Amino acid sequence: MPLAFLNAGLWFGLCATFIVGGICTYCVHILVKCAHILCRRTQVPALGFAEVAEVAFLAGPEAMHKFSRLARAMINLFLVIDLLGCCCVYIVFVSTNIKQVVDYYAEGNLDLRVYMAMLLPILIVMNLIRNLKYLSPFSMIANGLMAVSIAITFYYITQDLPAVEERPAFSQFHQLPLFFGTVIFALEGIGVVMPLENNMKTPTHFIGCPGVLNTGMFFVVSLYAVTGFLGYLKYGNDTQGSITLNLPMDETLAQSVKVMIAVAILLTYSLQFYVPMEVIWKNVKHRFGQRKNIAEYALRIILVSATVAIAVAIPNLGPFISLIGAVCLSTLGLMFPAIIELVTYWERPGLGTYNWRLWKNGFLICFGILGFVTGTYVSIQEIIEAH
Repeated sequence: MPLAFLNAGLWFGLCATFIVGGICTYCVHILVKCAHILCRRTQVPALGFAEVAEVAFLAGPEAMHKFSRLARAMINLFLVIDLLGCCCVYIVFVSTNIKQVVDYYAEGNLDLRVYMAMLLPILIVMNLIRNLKYLSPFSMIANGLMAVSIAITFYYITQDLPAVEERPAFSQFHQLPLFFGTVIFALEGIGVVMPLENNMKTPTHFIGCPGVLNTGMFFVVSLYAVTGFLGYLKYGNDTQGSITLNLPMDETLAQSVKVMIAVAILLTYSLQFYVPMEVIWKNVKHRFGQRKNIAEYALRIILVSATVAIAVAIPNLGPFISLIGAVCLSTLGLMFPAIIELVTYWERPGLGTYNWRLWKNGFLICFGILGFVTGTYVSIQEIIEAH
């Protein structure tokens, strides 16, 4: 987040983070409300994200029925790209932090890509675990390490802060797409919304007032906004792709943060990898007959190796994060919920007085397209320039 503020400016970044967070939260509301309506129409107890899209097109205007399978496939495709892209970002993040610590103590610094390659066998072994319940201990350990790391990081970024006047309130227009991509990457978690809501004892509490969603998003957006504000205020133009990379290298406490957060992210990789693997495997397993087990393990190894290969090819953390946010999350988090609501409400109960739902969702779709196009272009440009 501090890097996002570098691309936006101190005060503009603070305000825009809350605005983007509000829009993301609203789009989640749209998706969940449409899911409730479609569940009642079809007498189905629960629907996933891709299923909501498919059912919306099937239950919507007759002209939209033929696009139902395409809608489901598109959402699954972007979910897979998004989550595998996050896995690539995790590899870059872990390798960069470990390299900083090792370089401080060892002579003959190794290239960052060597550290990524060294992670490959560890990741392969971890991701051969197929049962989600065996991954939950990894998540518990990662959460503990992350909490300690965040506390120590806040200790560092609140020490000896310069005056806010030393940082520009607004950056430059051509850097705003990078800000948008980074913020939406950090804030958007729409892929996990439907499974979470479907597994709640009382799903109506999810989007109530204040509700689980509103309360959770308020704290998440506030945490990211404060981290971005203080991190950029502290480090200014020296702000790096991850705030941990700015922590002092000659202090053991700061080094421990880099190691702890690297281990936490490494342990989280398997959980991030689980969903795209399940989506892909569900669509291809019928092709393998009696050799399903061998085929599944082979697919896991291939996908893990592919994420490492992509990370090796694009080891620049900042633009990579912006690219994933712009390409995947502007579509999943902004455009698709708006399209789903239009199709769901088109015939009944209708688009509202003066077609306000049409105008509102048209704005969300245009905003998503703008973020997609500009964010992708600027991020790719930054990646090319870095190489």
